[in-house]
Amino acid sequence: MEETYPEQLYDKFFVARQPIFTAQMQIWGYELLFRHGENIQEAVFTDGDQATTQIIADGYNLAVQGLRKGAKALVNFPRTLLVGRAPYVLPADQCVVEILETVRPEPEVISACRELKKRGYTLALDDFEGGPGLEPLCEMVDIIKIDILGKTPAEVVAIMEGVKKYDATLLAEKVETLDVFRVCKQLGFTYFQGFFFNRPEVIPGRKLSATQVNKVKLLKELSVPDVDSSRLVEIIQTDLAISYRLLKYINSAFFGLQIKITSIPRAVSMLGCRNLRQWLQVVILSDVSTQDKAHELVRISVQRARFLHLLAHRHPTPFDQDSMFLLGFFSLLDAILDQSMGLVLEEIPLEPGIKRALIDPDDPSAVWLDLLDEIDRCNWDRLSRKAAQLGVPIDLVNRLSAEASIWAVWVMS
Repeated sequence: MEETYPEQLYDKFFVARQPIFTAQMQIWGYELLFRHGENIQEAVFTDGDQATTQIIADGYNLAVQGLRKGAKALVNFPRTLLVGRAPYVLPADQCVVEILETVRPEPEVISACRELKKRGYTLALDDFEGGPGLEPLCEMVDIIKIDILGKTPAEVVAIMEGVKKYDATLLAEKVETLDVFRVCKQLGFTYFQGFFFNRPEVIPGRKLSATQVNKVKLLKELSVPDVDSSRLVEIIQTDLAISYRLLKYINSAFFGLQIKITSIPRAVSMLGCRNLRQWLQVVILSDVSTQDKAHELVRISVQRARFLHLLAHRHPTPFDQDSMFLLGFFSLLDAILDQSMGLVLEEIPLEPGIKRALIDPDDPSAVWLDLLDEIDRCNWDRLSRKAAQLGVPIDLVNRLSAEASIWAVWVMS
């Protein structure tokens, strides 16, 4: 059974989201990034017209699906949209209005910010570098984001000292490693944004819990190319929680069935072996850990897997569709389990080419993982170059990324 998607959801824009964590590695919110489908390098708010505002509203509604209750969503607003009342299309209780670093504290801007605060919106100032000229905005915002990439601890401390007098929470952005995350915690940041969380924290002597070991064993079974459908049914029927989730999934609006499915065998036959196996892999990996970090990594892994699966159907890739799905699906397994990739994959029967790509960054096929990294990081220029290197049209990357995001939300709900 092949799923289809309403084209209006992903034809016009691509919405990416980057997680923001607390010092305890719990999800606090996400920054949402919007790009036109026609040109992924251009931000949707360059024109500032009504159509752009509508894209932000539609994209916001798409991006917040699956977010846990209470999670914040940060959206960038340049001057034109900030003073043009565009933020009001988004809910004040969830949306954080992020003021771009290019916005100057002109009277019209200050007036718009004052009105937003009056209506209950949280304000954040993006990419603060510590220089003069932004004091009026610093006095008004609730959050100041400091880009720490490439800065020494002394340079970061100097910026922090300059904003101590303001009543604002500090967020460290572009935190790329666990070591930098630890330093930022010691410096006193409250929130942290970056891709430090997708690196494994490998501690010698650490062992997987019994629950994790059992889940990895199930993933091992599901990774066998010719897994028997009767075995899939057995796994489902012996686990009440999985059975419930399958029936909830098959009866969701995603499939639009006219008749409610109440039988596990019937649900299995409707999904088909391939789709069922992929769904089971997602469910089992989701249950590996209850930590926010792991849950977010699972979401990204599912989105990566679906993207490569769809891409393999439309563009030449080194492996077939199912294998490309596994390449994306297991690409962050080391960080999810906090184990080295080589150790984790010892027990999973992947074909040698996939294992090499996952373990060796210099393997020719590992370039597809580099493409996934650029999609995750929303580095549009580098993403365009990487896609061109692989001969993949950037509009196809945009379309499939959006479709994969929709699928990840539904399959994990």
